[in-house]
Amino acid sequence: MSLSIGIAGAGSIALATAALLESRGHRAVLWSPSGAGTQGLEGGITASGALDGQYRPAIAQTPKDLAATDVLLVAVPGYGHKAVFDALAPVICEGQHVIISSHASFGALYLHGKLAERGVSAPITCWGTTAVTGRRQDGAAVLVNTIRARIDMCTVPADQQDAALDQCEDLFGPVFAPRDGLLAITLSNLNPQNHMGIALGNMTRMERGENWSQGQNVTPKVGRLLERLDEERLAIANALELSVKTIFEHFHQSFHVPVASISDMNQQMHAQGNGGTGPATADSRYVTEDVPYGLLPVVVLGRLAGKPAVLHQAGIDIFSAMYGRDFATENQLLSALDLTAFSLDDLTMAAHTGILPDATQTTPSA
Repeated sequence: MSLSIGIAGAGSIALATAALLESRGHRAVLWSPSGAGTQGLEGGITASGALDGQYRPAIAQTPKDLAATDVLLVAVPGYGHKAVFDALAPVICEGQHVIISSHASFGALYLHGKLAERGVSAPITCWGTTAVTGRRQDGAAVLVNTIRARIDMCTVPADQQDAALDQCEDLFGPVFAPRDGLLAITLSNLNPQNHMGIALGNMTRMERGENWSQGQNVTPKVGRLLERLDEERLAIANALELSVKTIFEHFHQSFHVPVASISDMNQQMHAQGNGGTGPATADSRYVTEDVPYGLLPVVVLGRLAGKPAVLHQAGIDIFSAMYGRDFATENQLLSALDLTAFSLDDLTMAAHTGILPDATQTTPSA
C-alpha cells in the first residue's frame, strides 16, 4: 500500500529517508522549518552510496501543507524538535501517525501534551535511531552511508504500538524491534554516547576542518571509552528492568560487521568503506545536539534510577568547558516538561500513557 509521508526536515537524514521511502514506492513530502533547506530541491534529489537513484519528493511550504499526508515524520536535530512540535501540533489530525526519527529528551510527552490541549489523540512512534545514516552533499545530493537493519521503537500511548509497528514496517520493512516504552527508547539511542567519545578523541580534526575517516579513528582507546560509556547506559537499563541493545549489537546490526571490540568493528567498517566521514567543524550535532539532548536525558534517568552516569556527566562538563557554554541548560524539551516535579514511577507511567500525573502536571510551556 502506497502512503504519503510528510517529513519535517531537509538535512542529511531527511533527504536520505525521503529517498528510501520513494525507493519503496511511497510518496515523500519535505518541509524545511527555516525554508532554506528545501531551496533547490524542486527538481528532485540524487542519492548515492547504499541507495542510488533520482527521486522527486514534493515540497511543502507550510506545516498545514505537510500535515495533509498520511503519516508525519520528524527528522530534524534534537534542538529543533520543540519548535517543530509547536508548529505541527495545531495541524496534526485525530489519529494521524507521527514518527520521531530519532526520539530525544522525552519529546513524545511534550507533543502528546500539546495535542491534548486541542483534544486530539494521535499515536506518536519514537525510534531509538534513524532509518539511515548519510551526509547531504552540495545542492540536491545526499550520500547514504547505510540503511539500518534494526531500529528500536515504541509508541505513545503504548496501546497503539501494534498498529504503529505494522505501519512502520509497511513504510520501511521488517527492521523494527519493539521496546517497552519511552524510557527504553531513551536508553536505546547510542549515538550521543558514541559521538561523545569520537568527538573528544578527534576534536582537533573537527576544529581544523580536516577530512578524516570516523571509523578509522575509533582507535583502541577511543573504542574502550565507548565501551565504558555503554556499560553506564546498560546499568541504568538493568536497574529499570528494561531490555536494550548493546553497543556491539548496534554496530553489528547497523553496519553489518562481525562482533569484536568496538575499535576493531570500526576498523572493519572503514575497510568496507562505510565507516563514515567525521565532522569537519566543531559546530557539529555530535556536540551541539547530542550533549544536551542525548547525554543529559541519560544523566537524568541515571539519577532517578540510582545509577549515576558519571562518564556521561563528565562529557557534559568537559564539552561545556571546551565550548564556553552550559550545555546542561540548553535542552528546551526538558525545561518545558520540568521533570524535576515527578518521580521515577510518574515518569515510567507517562512513558506508556503519554500523560504525566494530574496532581502535579503543568501544561507544557509554548
